Amino acid sequence: MIVTMDGPAGAGKSHLAKLLASRIGFDFLDTGAMYRCVTLACLERGISIDDPSAVTQCALSLDIHFSGASVLLDGVDVSHRIRSPEVTCAIRPVADNPVIRARLVELQRIWAGERNVVTEGRDQGTVAFPNAPCKIYLTASPQERARRRVKQLELQGIVADFDSVLRQQNQRDLEDTSRACGPLRAATDAIYVFSDGLTEDETLDRLVEIVEARRGLAFTDKSHSKDLDLSSEANVLSSKS
Repeated sequence: MIVTMDGPAGAGKSHLAKLLASRIGFDFLDTGAMYRCVTLACLERGISIDDPSAVTQCALSLDIHFSGASVLLDGVDVSHRIRSPEVTCAIRPVADNPVIRARLVELQRIWAGERNVVTEGRDQGTVAFPNAPCKIYLTASPQERARRRVKQLELQGIVADFDSVLRQQNQRDLEDTSRACGPLRAATDAIYVFSDGLTEDETLDRLVEIVEARRGLAFTDKSHSKDLDLSSEANVLSSKS
């Protein structure tokens, strides 16, 4: 069974998707890590992020594996390096490259195979797994998301201005929803979860309820099987031919 979780920046979907997968015993697919791997490889190889052709060639040469909680790039654990500020600042052209997105979506489907998976991103329910039996769109008001971000930064010892964070977040929302490739939007059959006023545990409980309600129906509609036709390679995310 595939559970997709999409939503805007600051909604907490990455963290909650991990918690959800752990709670229900599913595997977790961190799609953002894949784009970060490509970005890191380009930076470390001196490839200009603004050269789409060179970035594409680099992406197609990489082996990306998930091993438990670790992310391996060409056999090397890069779990921490892909979270660096340099990678975060440079990732946008990679994520907006249609050839790279198409290939990574293919690899996401390969990895999912016949597993029970929670996968999160901005196009998981609309592009990667349009026939998934359980789709969730996790969101919160812009103000709530900005407040959470300010608190998160404060816990890291960083003083942040709420208004500035809110402006940056609104700009990110605009960019994400207006992208030509893989824009952020909710699938028409997604279940909305608004987390304003909810604690993390309360939100997680709500997510578990949704999955459990759908789990009994997961295999009654076999139309999603076309998303799982690459199961023979399900243990590896590899872009080498």
